[in-house]
Amino acid sequence: MRKQILWASLLVLLLLTSCASKKNFLYLQDMELGTRYPIDVKYEPVIHSDDRLSITVSCKNPELAIPFNIYGGTFKVGADGNVTADASNSISEKGYRVDVDGNIDFPILGKLHIEGMTVNAVKQLICDRIEEGNYMKDPLVSIEFLNFKYTVLGAVGQNGTFSANGDRVTLLEAIANAGDLSAKARTNKVAVIREINGERQMFMHDLRSTDIFESPCYYLQQNDIVYVEPKYRKKDNEDRGWQIGTMLLSIVTAVCSVMWAIK
Repeated sequence: MRKQILWASLLVLLLLTSCASKKNFLYLQDMELGTRYPIDVKYEPVIHSDDRLSITVSCKNPELAIPFNIYGGTFKVGADGNVTADASNSISEKGYRVDVDGNIDFPILGKLHIEGMTVNAVKQLICDRIEEGNYMKDPLVSIEFLNFKYTVLGAVGQNGTFSANGDRVTLLEAIANAGDLSAKARTNKVAVIREINGERQMFMHDLRSTDIFESPCYYLQQNDIVYVEPKYRKKDNEDRGWQIGTMLLSIVTAVCSVMWAIK
Protein backbone atom coordinates (compact mmCIF):
# COMPACT_ATOMS: atom_id res chain seq x y z
CA MET A 1 0.00 0.00 0.00
CA ARG A 2 2.80 2.36 0.92
CA LYS A 3 4.52 1.65 -2.44
CA GLN A 4 1.32 2.50 -4.27
CA ILE A 5 1.06 5.82 -2.39
CA LEU A 6 4.71 6.55 -3.18
CA TRP A 7 4.26 5.89 -6.89
CA ALA A 8 1.07 7.96 -6.97
CA SER A 9 2.86 10.89 -5.33
CA LEU A 10 5.70 10.69 -7.82
CA LEU A 11 3.18 10.59 -10.69
CA VAL A 12 1.43 13.73 -9.44
CA LEU A 13 4.77 15.49 -9.09
CA LEU A 14 5.74 14.50 -12.64
CA LEU A 15 2.47 15.86 -14.02
CA LEU A 16 2.91 19.16 -12.20
CA THR A 17 6.43 19.73 -13.53
CA SER A 18 5.70 18.57 -17.11
CA CYS A 19 2.68 20.83 -17.57
CA ALA A 20 4.25 24.01 -16.22
CA SER A 21 5.60 25.35 -19.51
CA LYS A 22 2.87 24.37 -21.97
CA LYS A 23 0.58 26.88 -23.64
CA ASN A 24 -2.99 26.77 -22.39
CA PHE A 25 -4.74 29.24 -24.69
CA LEU A 26 -6.83 29.08 -27.86
CA TYR A 27 -7.49 31.74 -30.46
CA LEU A 28 -11.06 32.76 -31.37
CA GLN A 29 -12.69 30.49 -28.81
CA ASP A 30 -16.19 31.82 -29.51
CA MET A 31 -15.99 31.30 -33.28
CA GLU A 32 -18.79 28.91 -34.27
CA LEU A 33 -18.75 26.41 -37.10
CA GLY A 34 -21.03 27.47 -39.96
CA THR A 35 -21.40 31.05 -38.74
CA ARG A 36 -20.40 33.71 -41.28
CA TYR A 37 -18.24 36.63 -40.25
CA PRO A 38 -18.13 39.67 -42.58
CA ILE A 39 -14.86 40.76 -44.19
CA ASP A 40 -13.97 44.38 -44.82
CA VAL A 41 -13.10 44.00 -48.50
CA LYS A 42 -12.94 47.78 -48.92
CA TYR A 43 -10.23 48.26 -46.33
CA GLU A 44 -7.55 50.77 -47.34
CA PRO A 45 -4.43 51.90 -45.50
CA VAL A 46 -4.08 55.55 -44.53
CA ILE A 47 -0.98 57.48 -45.58
CA HIS A 48 1.24 58.96 -42.86
CA SER A 49 4.27 61.20 -42.79
CA ASP A 50 7.58 59.45 -43.60
CA ASP A 51 5.78 56.94 -45.82
CA ARG A 52 7.54 56.22 -49.10
CA LEU A 53 5.28 55.69 -52.09
CA SER A 54 5.75 54.47 -55.62
CA ILE A 55 3.49 56.55 -57.88
CA THR A 56 3.22 55.85 -61.60
CA VAL A 57 1.08 57.73 -64.13
CA SER A 58 0.09 56.18 -67.46
CA CYS A 59 -2.28 56.95 -70.33
CA LYS A 60 -3.04 56.05 -73.95
CA ASN A 61 -0.46 58.57 -75.20
CA PRO A 62 2.84 57.45 -73.60
CA GLU A 63 4.71 60.67 -74.33
CA LEU A 64 2.21 62.70 -72.29
CA ALA A 65 2.82 60.63 -69.15
CA ILE A 66 6.63 60.88 -69.19
CA PRO A 67 6.87 64.24 -67.33
CA PHE A 68 4.86 62.78 -64.43
CA ASN A 69 7.24 59.84 -63.98
CA ILE A 70 10.61 61.48 -63.33
CA TYR A 71 11.53 58.78 -60.79
CA GLY A 72 11.03 56.05 -63.36
CA GLY A 73 14.05 56.74 -65.55
CA THR A 74 12.95 54.40 -68.34
CA PHE A 75 9.51 53.32 -69.49
CA LYS A 76 7.73 50.38 -71.05
CA VAL A 77 4.86 50.69 -73.51
CA GLY A 78 2.29 47.91 -73.37
CA ALA A 79 0.29 46.44 -76.24
CA ASP A 80 -2.64 48.64 -75.29
CA GLY A 81 -0.50 51.75 -75.54
CA ASN A 82 -0.22 52.37 -71.78
CA VAL A 83 3.14 53.53 -70.48
CA THR A 84 4.58 52.29 -67.17
CA ALA A 85 7.86 52.88 -65.34
CA ASP A 86 10.54 50.20 -65.56
CA ALA A 87 10.68 48.62 -62.06
CA SER A 88 14.26 47.43 -62.65
CA ASN A 89 15.54 50.99 -62.43
CA SER A 90 17.19 51.58 -59.01
CA ILE A 91 16.09 55.24 -58.90
CA SER A 92 12.40 54.29 -59.00
CA GLU A 93 12.79 52.41 -55.71
CA LYS A 94 13.23 55.72 -53.89
CA GLY A 95 9.68 56.79 -54.62
CA TYR A 96 8.04 59.82 -53.05
CA ARG A 97 8.59 60.41 -49.34
CA VAL A 98 5.77 62.06 -47.38
CA ASP A 99 7.43 64.87 -45.41
CA VAL A 100 6.73 65.92 -41.81
CA ASP A 101 3.95 68.23 -43.03
CA GLY A 102 2.23 65.41 -44.90
CA ASN A 103 3.19 66.64 -48.39
CA ILE A 104 4.90 65.22 -51.46
CA ASP A 105 6.48 67.13 -54.34
CA PHE A 106 4.92 65.69 -57.47
CA PRO A 107 6.17 66.51 -60.98
CA ILE A 108 4.23 69.26 -62.80
CA LEU A 109 1.51 69.34 -60.12
CA GLY A 110 3.80 70.62 -57.37
CA LYS A 111 3.20 70.10 -53.66
CA LEU A 112 0.30 67.79 -52.71
CA HIS A 113 -0.95 67.28 -49.16
CA ILE A 114 -1.81 63.58 -48.83
CA GLU A 115 -1.31 62.70 -45.16
CA GLY A 116 -4.44 61.09 -43.70
CA MET A 117 -5.78 60.15 -47.12
CA THR A 118 -6.35 56.63 -48.44
CA VAL A 119 -4.54 55.31 -51.50
CA ASN A 120 -7.64 55.59 -53.68
CA ALA A 121 -8.22 59.16 -52.52
CA VAL A 122 -4.66 60.10 -53.54
CA LYS A 123 -5.13 58.42 -56.92
CA GLN A 124 -8.28 60.44 -57.49
CA LEU A 125 -6.55 63.65 -56.37
CA ILE A 126 -3.72 63.21 -58.88
CA CYS A 127 -6.11 62.28 -61.69
CA ASP A 128 -8.28 65.33 -61.01
CA ARG A 129 -5.28 67.69 -60.94
CA ILE A 130 -3.95 66.28 -64.21
CA GLU A 131 -7.31 66.64 -65.96
CA GLU A 132 -7.91 70.12 -64.51
CA GLY A 133 -4.59 71.25 -65.99
CA ASN A 134 -5.49 69.75 -69.39
CA TYR A 135 -2.25 67.74 -69.36
CA MET A 136 -3.96 64.56 -70.55
CA LYS A 137 -7.33 62.81 -70.61
CA ASP A 138 -8.25 59.66 -68.68
CA PRO A 139 -4.96 59.26 -66.77
CA LEU A 140 -4.30 56.06 -64.84
CA VAL A 141 -2.47 56.31 -61.51
CA SER A 142 -0.85 53.38 -59.65
CA ILE A 143 0.33 53.74 -56.02
CA GLU A 144 2.19 51.23 -53.85
CA PHE A 145 3.85 51.42 -50.43
CA LEU A 146 7.62 50.93 -50.50
CA ASN A 147 8.22 50.85 -46.73
CA PHE A 148 5.10 49.43 -45.04
CA LYS A 149 6.28 48.29 -41.62
CA TYR A 150 5.01 47.51 -38.11
CA THR A 151 6.54 46.53 -34.76
CA VAL A 152 5.67 43.59 -32.48
CA LEU A 153 6.82 43.59 -28.83
CA GLY A 154 6.12 41.67 -25.63
CA ALA A 155 5.35 38.00 -25.08
CA VAL A 156 5.97 36.72 -28.61
CA GLY A 157 8.57 34.48 -30.17
CA GLN A 158 10.56 37.30 -31.78
CA ASN A 159 10.39 41.01 -30.97
CA GLY A 160 11.22 43.45 -33.74
CA THR A 161 10.11 45.60 -36.66
CA PHE A 162 8.76 43.77 -39.69
CA SER A 163 8.26 44.84 -43.30
CA ALA A 164 5.27 43.73 -45.34
CA ASN A 165 4.80 43.04 -49.01
CA GLY A 166 1.87 45.24 -49.89
CA ASP A 167 -0.27 47.15 -47.42
CA ARG A 168 -2.76 44.59 -46.08
CA VAL A 169 -1.55 42.87 -42.89
CA THR A 170 -3.89 41.61 -40.17
CA LEU A 171 -3.20 41.57 -36.44
CA LEU A 172 -3.14 37.77 -36.43
CA GLU A 173 -0.69 37.70 -39.34
CA ALA A 174 1.59 40.14 -37.53
CA ILE A 175 1.67 37.89 -34.43
CA ALA A 176 2.32 34.82 -36.58
CA ASN A 177 5.20 36.59 -38.35
CA ALA A 178 6.68 37.37 -34.92
CA GLY A 179 6.82 33.68 -33.98
CA ASP A 180 3.35 33.37 -32.36
CA LEU A 181 2.52 34.07 -28.72
CA SER A 182 4.83 32.74 -26.03
CA ALA A 183 3.66 30.53 -23.16
CA LYS A 184 3.43 33.51 -20.81
CA ALA A 185 1.31 35.72 -23.12
CA ARG A 186 -2.02 37.16 -21.99
CA THR A 187 -4.35 36.55 -24.92
CA ASN A 188 -6.87 39.10 -23.61
CA LYS A 189 -4.27 41.89 -23.38
CA VAL A 190 -2.99 42.47 -26.92
CA ALA A 191 -2.60 46.18 -27.58
CA VAL A 192 -2.18 48.07 -30.85
CA ILE A 193 -0.66 51.55 -30.53
CA ARG A 194 -1.52 53.75 -33.50
CA GLU A 195 -0.74 57.30 -34.60
CA ILE A 196 -3.96 59.21 -35.33
CA ASN A 197 -4.01 62.94 -36.13
CA GLY A 198 -0.65 63.57 -34.53
CA GLU A 199 -1.47 61.59 -31.37
CA ARG A 200 -0.89 58.03 -30.23
CA GLN A 201 -3.88 55.92 -29.22
CA MET A 202 -3.98 52.40 -27.77
CA PHE A 203 -6.59 49.78 -28.67
CA MET A 204 -6.88 46.60 -26.56
CA HIS A 205 -7.85 43.21 -28.03
CA ASP A 206 -8.82 39.76 -26.80
CA LEU A 207 -7.55 37.11 -29.21
CA ARG A 208 -9.96 34.59 -27.72
CA SER A 209 -12.91 36.54 -29.11
CA THR A 210 -14.16 37.11 -32.65
CA ASP A 211 -14.63 40.76 -31.69
CA ILE A 212 -11.18 41.41 -33.14
CA PHE A 213 -12.72 41.07 -36.63
CA GLU A 214 -14.60 44.31 -35.94
CA SER A 215 -11.64 46.16 -34.48
CA PRO A 216 -10.29 49.21 -36.37
CA CYS A 217 -6.86 47.66 -35.79
CA TYR A 218 -7.61 44.21 -37.24
CA TYR A 219 -5.88 45.48 -40.37
CA LEU A 220 -2.65 47.17 -39.32
CA GLN A 221 -1.67 50.64 -40.47
CA GLN A 222 1.80 51.94 -41.25
CA ASN A 223 4.05 52.15 -38.13
CA ASP A 224 1.55 50.39 -35.81
CA ILE A 225 3.03 48.90 -32.62
CA VAL A 226 1.62 45.57 -31.40
CA TYR A 227 2.30 44.82 -27.73
CA VAL A 228 1.41 41.46 -26.18
CA GLU A 229 1.26 41.80 -22.41
CA PRO A 230 2.97 38.99 -20.43
CA LYS A 231 1.25 37.25 -17.53
CA TYR A 232 3.81 38.62 -15.11
CA ARG A 233 4.91 42.25 -15.17
CA LYS A 234 8.46 41.37 -14.11
CA LYS A 235 11.71 40.47 -15.77
CA ASP A 236 12.15 37.06 -17.36
CA ASN A 237 14.69 35.93 -14.74
CA GLU A 238 12.20 36.79 -11.98
CA ASP A 239 9.54 34.83 -13.85
CA ARG A 240 11.82 31.82 -13.94
CA GLY A 241 12.50 32.29 -10.22
CA TRP A 242 8.76 32.28 -9.53
CA GLN A 243 8.34 29.09 -11.57
CA ILE A 244 11.28 27.39 -9.83
CA GLY A 245 9.90 28.40 -6.43
CA THR A 246 6.51 26.93 -7.32
CA MET A 247 8.17 23.72 -8.48
CA LEU A 248 10.22 23.42 -5.26
CA LEU A 249 7.09 23.96 -3.19
CA SER A 250 5.38 21.16 -5.11
CA ILE A 251 8.35 18.88 -4.51
CA VAL A 252 8.40 19.63 -0.77
CA THR A 253 4.67 18.99 -0.56
CA ALA A 254 5.04 15.68 -2.37
CA VAL A 255 7.96 14.58 -0.17
CA CYS A 256 6.02 15.43 2.98
CA SER A 257 3.07 13.43 1.72
CA VAL A 258 5.32 10.42 1.03
CA MET A 259 6.96 10.62 4.47
CA TRP A 260 3.55 10.86 6.13
CA ALA A 261 2.36 7.80 4.21
CA ILE A 262 5.48 5.79 5.16
CA LYS A 263 5.10 6.61 8.87
